[in-house]
Amino acid sequence: MRSSYLFTSESVSEGHPDKVADQISDAIVDLFLGKDPEARIACETLTTTNLVVLAGEIRCKGVYENEQWLDGAEAEIEQAVRETVKRIGYEQDGFHWESFKFVNKLHGQSAHIAQGVDASGNKDEGAGDQGIMFGYATDETPELLPATLYYSHKILERMAADRHSGAAPFLEPDAKSQVTLRYEESTPVAATAIVVSTQHGKGYDQGDKEAELHAYVKRVVADVFPAHLLSDETVYHINPTGSFEIGGPDGDAGLTGRKIIVDTYGGAAPHGGGAFSGKDPTKVDRSAAYMARYLAKNIVAAKLATRCTIQLAYAIGVSEPLSLYVDTHETGTVGDDVLETAIGKIEALGRMTPRGIRMHLKLNKPIYARTAAYGHFGRTPEGDFFPWEKTDLTDALKSALANQAEGISS
Repeated sequence: MRSSYLFTSESVSEGHPDKVADQISDAIVDLFLGKDPEARIACETLTTTNLVVLAGEIRCKGVYENEQWLDGAEAEIEQAVRETVKRIGYEQDGFHWESFKFVNKLHGQSAHIAQGVDASGNKDEGAGDQGIMFGYATDETPELLPATLYYSHKILERMAADRHSGAAPFLEPDAKSQVTLRYEESTPVAATAIVVSTQHGKGYDQGDKEAELHAYVKRVVADVFPAHLLSDETVYHINPTGSFEIGGPDGDAGLTGRKIIVDTYGGAAPHGGGAFSGKDPTKVDRSAAYMARYLAKNIVAAKLATRCTIQLAYAIGVSEPLSLYVDTHETGTVGDDVLETAIGKIEALGRMTPRGIRMHLKLNKPIYARTAAYGHFGRTPEGDFFPWEKTDLTDALKSALANQAEGISS
């Protein structure tokens, strides 16, 4: 790698139109999994001016059976959608949680997809689709997330908290951030540029009110960044286009799954292409990406590498992964092939089939709405939430490597 370089990542707030769509889709996933842990959900959301549309396929006991919605189910779905938008904070003329038009076009899952996914006879449950999934971890931050993405998230999380608490009443829900850091020997040493665009109340694009908004953003940055990364040479671009009063779905249409790099590693690692939100955990786009992050994070947490990328690949209807690939970017204490073998020897991990992943990480629960803003990774595991962020596999990894070194099959 180059010894000195600039790298940039971005984030978007919970009020960004695409993130509104993601949160609605995951609210539907949670609603259905709360009623049926074996539910199948693929929910896409469109948001635009005073309109929310759901589309996709479901199978869920107690909600949708025999190609029919059960009594009260559609009203419960609409309530979950409106509550999500209300929680985000949209009460504007062009997008208001109470008055937007709602259209539900969800329908039953294709029988041809279901037959490939469902277990039957001696056939284990297959993957819900083909695909490649990546996981990544780096020791740049304590959360083992790239620093550019981590601080991009933190800026917007703080601003959202201040908006909800009333500490920054001039803020509206839609916002974006971007952080550029200079790296020396793979270590972030300075923030060279910080971009923040935030929707705001009337008048905060001129005069003293604009100056108040700019000063507020700089205080937020100073609060969330380590002091050594900021200096007089850090360049700020705050609402660089000027006015940003019209925002959210009223300013731009939103769709589920359009912020996959924000959701993952900020461009510091590959992405297989599949989005996460709106999908139940039989969809390996989601569950196998969580497993890949879990494995990569535990390798770095165990100090077996300072950076790690893992790829898993699946075929639709096939249970076992087609491949497992480990790349520690020449930072590993052992060979990447040795780590690949060690992962396969960890009995506690089990098989990396769709069912095995769900069982190990306990994914068949309504835990997904929290993932749909500010990233799926680098979050604090708490109770049932974010189990893929745990570092409880480090001892098992070290034991498997020790057994390999001794020529013992664990």
